[in-house]
Amino acid sequence: MNIIFLTLFAFIINIPFGYWRANVRRFSLQFLLAIHIPVALIILFRFAAETGFEIVTLLFTVPSFIIGQYAGSRIYLFRKLRELVPLSSCLVMDMVREKSNSEK
Repeated sequence: MNIIFLTLFAFIINIPFGYWRANVRRFSLQFLLAIHIPVALIILFRFAAETGFEIVTLLFTVPSFIIGQYAGSRIYLFRKLRELVPLSSCLVMDMVREKSNSEK
């Protein structure tokens, strides 16, 4: 059961970081942080959930990490193409800004 939570956590935590990564210059400091901060969070979650670093857990975690980053970047590109509101690098703030604009 812990491996399912770990996989979901890795996917969900990477969506906002993939969104951030899509809005910055490639191989800049922000780009590297958007990739490596979730790695540290996943390692902390592994220790908290007492899930080891066996190869089986890596077979689930690494693809969910990549898919989460990809999903976040696709969300950014989709929102950029819609051009309803100016975008920032923060998914949460962009969603709040869009909601407040739609209520007016």
